[in-house]
Amino acid sequence: MIEPEIKLTKYSHGAGCGCKISPKILKELIESNGASRNPLLLVGNHTCDDAAVYDIGNGLAVISTTDFFMPIVDDPHDFGAIAAANALSDVYAMGGKPLMAIAILGWPVDKIDTAIAARVLEGGRSVCLTAGIEIAGGHSIDNPEPVFGLAVTGMVETNNLKRNDTAIPGSTLYLTKPLGVGLITTAQKKGVVKNDDLKAARDVMITLNAAGHDFGKLSYVNAMTDVTGFGLLGHLTEMCEGSKVSAVIDTGDIPRLDNTDYYIENKTVPGGTGRNWESYGARIESIPDDVIALLADPQTSGGLLVSVNPGKENDFETAAKVLGLNLKPIGNLIEQKDKLIYVN
Repeated sequence: MIEPEIKLTKYSHGAGCGCKISPKILKELIESNGASRNPLLLVGNHTCDDAAVYDIGNGLAVISTTDFFMPIVDDPHDFGAIAAANALSDVYAMGGKPLMAIAILGWPVDKIDTAIAARVLEGGRSVCLTAGIEIAGGHSIDNPEPVFGLAVTGMVETNNLKRNDTAIPGSTLYLTKPLGVGLITTAQKKGVVKNDDLKAARDVMITLNAAGHDFGKLSYVNAMTDVTGFGLLGHLTEMCEGSKVSAVIDTGDIPRLDNTDYYIENKTVPGGTGRNWESYGARIESIPDDVIALLADPQTSGGLLVSVNPGKENDFETAAKVLGLNLKPIGNLIEQKDKLIYVN
């Protein structure tokens, strides 16, 4: 029976990137799949990067990625917009520019009117148009839970390609969006969210990481990734592990959405936070539970984590300001030690 009034999050057992498989299990799956031996595949399963990259010659490479998830908000248009921004982020995180997208839609047609699905698609289309691309096609299935996302094709000049395993000791770290999305969207599901906080989280999630394309042109940006379902600590762990460095970050310098302490105190920590910490916590210096709740919080359409060459901080912050981003350092990279991440 189709309900006349629906709350999309009622139909999802996980929310946004919080429904991702844990980092530990994902690593096992990727390793069992083997590594490519094709020299033209510049980025594939042999790293933990955000997208695959294939060299097509003449200094150009194609970027290919896909990302989809269950509803993280109740509004259908917002759900589509957030899912689209999240998928496009993988291309930007490689220093690239999106060219086109293909929609991925799963819908419980016996429970939710397909007119609602059309609004989800419209939300995705609106964000793609902001990015200067179109949804050029797609595929849909009848599914027990609503699912939406995109497969995105992008392009990058090979000299501008950014990876997450090329950071160097002495680098300064920046994060372009605040943390706390998982805490706030879980509060929504529990009925204790403040409307202004939910709106702020929504605005963060639908904001494109288009600055990544510009950062790709900066030679002193030595590594980049985006922060999504594994939380800041998870994606920083991947950067440190791949680059054979350690990181020192300062909790007080990390941007966060308003009232994150309130939501931590009210126990709106998503299940994905625990799965994240279980996967990589042994590689991080011991930290209190409230800090874990923020730094391992699964982000959906989170910000870019950028590593900048030592001595180039002022140049980078000036370049970011031109793009409308007021960024400050959140930590730095050091020679690899016993732990991958130390938190002050």
